[in-house]
Amino acid sequence: MYYALLVIFLLVAISLVALIILQKGKGADMVASFGAAASSTLFSSSRIGNFMTRMTAVLATFFFFLSLLLGNLNNNNPKKNNSWDTLTKTQQADGCSVKKNVIDTR
Repeated sequence: MYYALLVIFLLVAISLVALIILQKGKGADMVASFGAAASSTLFSSSRIGNFMTRMTAVLATFFFFLSLLLGNLNNNNPKKNNSWDTLTKTQQADGCSVKKNVIDTR
């Protein structure tokens, strides 16, 4: 379940970035008011902008909710042994400590 939520989180993040990049700035409406061809189409710039603004708000809310949920799930899991923590182990050899690089292959 955690990995499925992580994949959904990644897809929401990518689509949120794409929606933000595709949105037009506030100055783009002035171009449409001076006779641009897109102003008379079925989806005028105000309708598309309104739709994209709402979708951005929905995706941002979903992104926020998923980040809180994933953080809570990650915090409640007990920590497992990390193989990176056990790369250097100290062994006793003839009364002196010697560091030996050991890779744990569990």
